[in-house]
Amino acid sequence: MNEASDFLLTLAEQAGQAILSVYNTDFSVRHKSDQSPLTLADTRSHAIIAAALRERFPDIPILSEEGRAVAYSERCRWTRFWLVDPLDGTKEFVKRNGEFTVNIALIEERRPVLGVIHVPVTGVSYLGEVGRGCWELENGRRRPLHLEADPGRRPLRVVCSRSHASPQLEELLARLPVHDRVARGSSLKFCAVAGGEADFYPRLGPTSEWDTGAGQAIVRAAGGVVVDPTGNPFTYNKEDIINGPFLVAPSLAWLRRLGLV
Repeated sequence: MNEASDFLLTLAEQAGQAILSVYNTDFSVRHKSDQSPLTLADTRSHAIIAAALRERFPDIPILSEEGRAVAYSERCRWTRFWLVDPLDGTKEFVKRNGEFTVNIALIEERRPVLGVIHVPVTGVSYLGEVGRGCWELENGRRRPLHLEADPGRRPLRVVCSRSHASPQLEELLARLPVHDRVARGSSLKFCAVAGGEADFYPRLGPTSEWDTGAGQAIVRAAGGVVVDPTGNPFTYNKEDIINGPFLVAPSLAWLRRLGLV
């Protein structure tokens, strides 16, 4: 771990505390133009993260869900930028089930290379530095995370969203051998794979780049892959920041063995 990683971990924890200060009140919920929920916790977390990143890394631009919309004509020149979801899983936040996170990722040449996911309710954080390692951090303890390229276990453990089931997902799951389902909200699905609690996370419905950047960095750093349904690496800073379908798994070879790519 390096100085930048330590800074991001502390920053995510600070944002998490701001989120909890709202979570523990009778907060109100507004809705954005796409009907997704928005709370004071989202905006407070964004303000803390954006201000700290600008002060510490003034030359690195920021793309945040709750920040200003940045035209592709400007973004297309970025080779390095911060990708932030100040409160991933606002639906879970509103439901008060604790399964929401703070996501911060560094994107270089369209690929996530550093990611932090912090879980405010539990205090657990996940850190991935591609090429250096992946860790779960809790109460001052650091547990290295590393995936087996082909876990080979039965039944498979498939992590699925609590809020986004679909007929397309059911069709894909029907192609798998015997498996158990693990339910998780927000980017905790990436953490479940990286941490060895699940083997596979398929997502066929739409997400935005800030939903996936930190999780992809963490899975990659643990030795896993995040690919599209043809097996190509998942990339960022697209003209349209809405993601297509993706698969999170221990390795590309594992996906091929199961006939999924």
